Amino acid sequence: MLLTGIKRLLSRWRGRVGVPAVVLLLLGGVLAGRAAERVRVKSDVLEGVVLRYQVTAVSDRLAEDLAGITVTNGVSGMVLDLRFARGSAEGAAVQGGYDFFATNRLPLVVLVNSQTGAGAADLAARLRSAGRALVVGGTRAVPEPDVSVAVGTETDKKYTADPYLNLTPTNGLVAGDTNADWVGYVDHTSEADLVRKKVKDGEDEGSVETPRSPVPPVVRDPALARAMDLLKALAALHPGRG
Repeated sequence: MLLTGIKRLLSRWRGRVGVPAVVLLLLGGVLAGRAAERVRVKSDVLEGVVLRYQVTAVSDRLAEDLAGITVTNGVSGMVLDLRFARGSAEGAAVQGGYDFFATNRLPLVVLVNSQTGAGAADLAARLRSAGRALVVGGTRAVPEPDVSVAVGTETDKKYTADPYLNLTPTNGLVAGDTNADWVGYVDHTSEADLVRKKVKDGEDEGSVETPRSPVPPVVRDPALARAMDLLKALAALHPGRG
């Protein structure tokens, strides 16, 4: 209807200077908005083992959007990120998402926060009630999470956009929120480092030193990091699932 209205305006204002340019700008905004609306689910693979689905809208095409994402080999767990997911609690939309994950054998963790919409919250609650998923989120999240993290809305927005972001009180971390700055406690020693140390100590003088491997990025998003810890622990206990 909106596009039809724009066409009517063009026919009325034909010949007036500057009007077509204004209408074209409006039309461009409408088309851009519709294109953004079509991107309801994004995905990425974290550390090569965890597949994350970022859902921006719970719609009647959610199951179709999820099914269109290819699951790569080696993935041992999934994260369904419903933070800031909009959409109403319509039966068909929630049921489609539920059916997709209920029939998947990989372990699942669902992320929620206080901005999780009604439909997304219903989906998270149903997956947990069925014993299909654990829920991780902020202390004010809906539904109430199994594992709580102290993350406010503004901080959550930043981490949702970039899970590797190093937030500190000087660059945007909100007072009282969790700071996932535990990188200093992680052992990033690689196989190449161990070989290099042995050569230096004279234990294996005949070995050829291998190139130093780059340190992989570390997820600093507190909710996502906890979800990944849970999934990696499950994978260690049940290695055949992956």
